[in-house]
Amino acid sequence: MSDLQKKIAAGEPLMQQAMSAVRRYHEAKDLGTPFQEVERLRLEAESLMQAISEYQQAVLGGPAATRH
Repeated sequence: MSDLQKKIAAGEPLMQQAMSAVRRYHEAKDLGTPFQEVERLRLEAESLMQAISEYQQAVLGGPAATRH
């Protein structure tokens, strides 16, 4: 297994967590869950997807994300 494959595989648990969060968000929206809970799930999913994006950019040698 190459170094890149190892790095990508290392990000797999985070990817699964992010996809699960997106799924929970969409299910909550579809079920008519109260707005505050839907919004909380949206923010969680968005945050995890951003973390995935930053991880993949770092692994692939993309531009470094600006951290605030």
